[in-house]
Amino acid sequence: MKLTFDDNWCAMVTDNPLNTAPGFTGNSVHVAPYTNAVERERFLVDTFGSQELLWDIPDVLRFNPAGRQLAGLEFQLPEESASAEDAARLPVAPTARPGGLRADEARDFRHGSTTVLCRTPGDTVLTCLRDLDVLADPIEARVEIAPDLALVIQHSNVVGWSLTNPVQYLTTAFAKPDPNPPALATHQLLTECLDLITQPVIFEVEDHEPAAVARLRAVADALRNQRYDRHRADALLSLVANMVEDYVD
Repeated sequence: MKLTFDDNWCAMVTDNPLNTAPGFTGNSVHVAPYTNAVERERFLVDTFGSQELLWDIPDVLRFNPAGRQLAGLEFQLPEESASAEDAARLPVAPTARPGGLRADEARDFRHGSTTVLCRTPGDTVLTCLRDLDVLADPIEARVEIAPDLALVIQHSNVVGWSLTNPVQYLTTAFAKPDPNPPALATHQLLTECLDLITQPVIFEVEDHEPAAVARLRAVADALRNQRYDRHRADALLSLVANMVEDYVD
């Protein structure tokens, strides 16, 4: 299958998906070989593809010049959540099939970030779409380019991506996710945090609505006091840290 990204840029699906577990910070997903900012800059220099420029923050897909194979990626989580009714319109089928990407040509391009987040009950799957118009037509395929991370394909166009079991991959920037199963409380706190950082609840926090601010305070306290699954709790705490500083502390 040949996939078309933004900027009329194309890549073929291969039999070699990335085998690195994704890292989920709560507002972005990354699959990459670097472990710090210096290594990341070197990685961007040594590869080609889509990357952020100044204030422009598209989704990042980087390819090795030799062989033009996918080498790493960074996807941004949208700030807007679809309504429960709209999210329910997202079809479950087809199931994701593993596959890598090989660029048709070695040139840079821009692939815009998705704009709307569709959440399943319990946030077991997060699906980020170009827009809600995607839901008007069937989904053609889902290509799992890394463990539990899939591209959403419609009419051979990449129209979004999905992350299954996101709580498993919670981590802070550059750190590898904890391979151990997450605690039940962490599942619940992830849902609370995603509510707080996406519309419409984030607007209520910014407007200093007492109930929303109290909800933010309760989540922050629960994360600080959680004695187990600390790596994921710290990731979620860093996700809401600026909001806590601005609206609670």
